[in-house]
Amino acid sequence: MPARNKVLLFNPRSANFKYRVPNSILNIAASIEGMYDWVIVDGNRENDPAEKISSYLRTGEYKYIGFTVMPGPQLKQAVAIANHIKINNPDTVMIWGGYFPSQQYKAVLQSGYVDFVVNGPGDHCFPRLIDALENNTPYELIKNIIYKSGDDIVKTAKEDLIEQDTLPSLPYDKLDTMYGMEKYLGKTYLGKKTFAYHSSIGCPFTCAFCSVVPIYEARWKAKSAQKVYEDVKYVKDKWGADAIEFHDNNFFVSEKRAVEFAKLIKPEKMTWWGMARIDTMTKFSDASLQLIRESGCKIIFFGAESGNDAVLKQMDKGGTQSGEQIAAFAARMKKFDIIPEYSFVLGTPAATAGQVDEQIDFDIAFIKKIKRINPSTEIVIYIYTPVPTEGSGLFAEAQAKGFQFPQTLDDWISPHWANFDLRKNPLTPWLTPAMVDKIRNFETVLNGYYPTVTDIRLSGIRKAAIKLLAAMRYKVNIYQYPYEIKLLQRVWKYRQPEIQGF
Repeated sequence: MPARNKVLLFNPRSANFKYRVPNSILNIAASIEGMYDWVIVDGNRENDPAEKISSYLRTGEYKYIGFTVMPGPQLKQAVAIANHIKINNPDTVMIWGGYFPSQQYKAVLQSGYVDFVVNGPGDHCFPRLIDALENNTPYELIKNIIYKSGDDIVKTAKEDLIEQDTLPSLPYDKLDTMYGMEKYLGKTYLGKKTFAYHSSIGCPFTCAFCSVVPIYEARWKAKSAQKVYEDVKYVKDKWGADAIEFHDNNFFVSEKRAVEFAKLIKPEKMTWWGMARIDTMTKFSDASLQLIRESGCKIIFFGAESGNDAVLKQMDKGGTQSGEQIAAFAARMKKFDIIPEYSFVLGTPAATAGQVDEQIDFDIAFIKKIKRINPSTEIVIYIYTPVPTEGSGLFAEAQAKGFQFPQTLDDWISPHWANFDLRKNPLTPWLTPAMVDKIRNFETVLNGYYPTVTDIRLSGIRKAAIKLLAAMRYKVNIYQYPYEIKLLQRVWKYRQPEIQGF
């Protein structure tokens, strides 16, 4: 009989009709390449991923099942399929990694069908865990894992972040034999064949509303510019990629690395996008910003979060970011023809309902100010949702006001929690329905008057029609009941970058 130690890695569905290279699960595949046979099942590319998984399990060769699970859409499919696997294959070992299980490990492990949680990067701990289970040796000292021991939950120490250049290259060619790489290179605002890539992990800041903080604890490690270039160049030459989405939490931490990459990628004539902090890039020289633009960087996502300095302090934004700086940087970006994509988080807790409402009004006015300063600025609006960061004053405030996370996975996938981590359904006790409506209605009018440039399906005529419809509301601050705008956006399937990306 063949050895029963193969590994099945599952990427649950995260989007409809849009495919991205499953980087997180591919990293795990790279970590065991040459040691254990593996396959990937991509829920985004399968009509019936449960049957695809079952077909592998029926061979009797697969013992270890790895899931990557982000909050939101992935969770619903992950829960259903994990439960199905354990009922029909109770002797498999199920390991979950990703933001959701790292943060909500108690609910995950109490489910009864997840055996281990990878708490952060799994490049080292995943193969070590498989080795320990295969050889029946202790795993208690393996870092970055969480598991149940009797009724207790054991959380091992965190590993130092790995030097990224020491990690093996991702096995794109083997993935291509399972799912054609061409379909992972989709048409977006950036290009006809957009390649999703991670060049770094973590972030050196401790923003209290950010899900990255509990996992990476203000640490950041990046691949060298040369290594990033070589990876991108390989996919460009072999499969025709013409644009890059850098899914780093903070691509522009190092000006030196960003400039070096810009110099390397410039001759390739590729368009690209990444995430940054305003107070970091404010320090970049004009020469650096000019080179970054000339290298193909078309748009950069910035966490503006609020124009209110008191709220920025409450969020523990860190660094030196201020409302004045946010506005000044939007103005500065105009001369480089780089589109700043500013995200704002509205609805943080305050002492009274009146203060919460005032903060929302302040940031609505501030967003309109940014649009006057630089109309090209893309605005992405989120409603504040708590993140379980230990020691976070903001999370403590949320708990003090009665906020509580679901205790079971079944509760997490219930309809009223399904959109929680898309930051569209906050379920926070200090936000009244009227406040939520105010935020959403303003967002509708704003997106009507300034349709996002990233919606490549919305024609110029349709943009003009929505803009005309929203103009009077926007100019005279009437946002209530914008049903006519919502109707057009629904009919024309207006896309929301905060949910759908590019």
